[in-house]
Amino acid sequence: MKAAYYCGDRTVQVGESILRAPGPDEVRIDVAYCGVCGTDLHIFMGHMDGRVTMPQVVGHEMSGVIAQLGENVEWWKVGDRVVVRPLDPCGVCPACRAGHSHICYNLKFLGIDTPGAFQGSWTVPAHTLHSIPEALALDEGAMIEPLAVACHDVRRGRVQPGDSVVVIGGGPIGMLIALVARHAGADVLVSEINPFRVNLARELGLEAVDPLQTDLLAQVENRTGGAGADVVFEVSGSGPGAATMTQLVRARGRIVVVAIFSDPPPVDLFRFFWRELELVGARVYEPQDFDRAIGLAAEQVLPLRRLISDIKPLADLQTAFEQIEASTNMMKVLIDTRGE
Repeated sequence: MKAAYYCGDRTVQVGESILRAPGPDEVRIDVAYCGVCGTDLHIFMGHMDGRVTMPQVVGHEMSGVIAQLGENVEWWKVGDRVVVRPLDPCGVCPACRAGHSHICYNLKFLGIDTPGAFQGSWTVPAHTLHSIPEALALDEGAMIEPLAVACHDVRRGRVQPGDSVVVIGGGPIGMLIALVARHAGADVLVSEINPFRVNLARELGLEAVDPLQTDLLAQVENRTGGAGADVVFEVSGSGPGAATMTQLVRARGRIVVVAIFSDPPPVDLFRFFWRELELVGARVYEPQDFDRAIGLAAEQVLPLRRLISDIKPLADLQTAFEQIEASTNMMKVLIDTRGE
């Protein structure tokens, strides 16, 4: 089995996957597919070198089959098809004690702080596993983790049937948020400047506009009779997105910040006072979000396969990173970790 190691300096090298026998409360998985996440791209670009121990196998959006069990693991069996919720909380910090272990103060994220899934064999804590049904193809199974992010975001936004929702940013997570919100019964508008993504959103039946060409505020007011959107999701991570989000929301509406801002953006706090707005943070997911994502994927109610732009072998991970960084015409790239 092979593994792809990030070695720093925008370099990925393929070598042997270390078959580490599981500890008492761990399992070893034969990985099938692993998606390239925006976080993985940031690692490749050197933005997280202070956190990643090199050479490091990264990756966490995966699907696979259990190959070996630790001696204390009784609720799984070899051959089970699984995905991993790649969070390893400390269990003792204030967040964990309050029941919010997904935002543990000392959280270890598998594939960043520890070895990840761009390899044929991956050993992980058994508590991170979720079962996927036989009817769900393993390539679509690798979409569960980002779909769980979207499920968490929509849940944090308390989206209800009939809500007017605006998603600022139509990348993979933004598109999944839009699809999950629509499935929940919301009327969804996607704001995105990338023509490829605008066209894809429209092909998926979503209303989408380019805010550089269309007056987004006027569009939202027209859709809502001047009231404003019930929920706005900021997924772009851009200054214009942060500046716009407060203008689009109705009185007592909700803004969910999904994107990671490397620098604090200016935010119109007067608007929060004036309209009694809510600002909600959304980071990763909880077990129920994975369960929801698996259910939606298994029911085939979302066009997940349409979001997969390409599937490449593990040996082409370096090329995949370079193409994703350079191309505006891609959504989700999966890596087939089996074979060489």
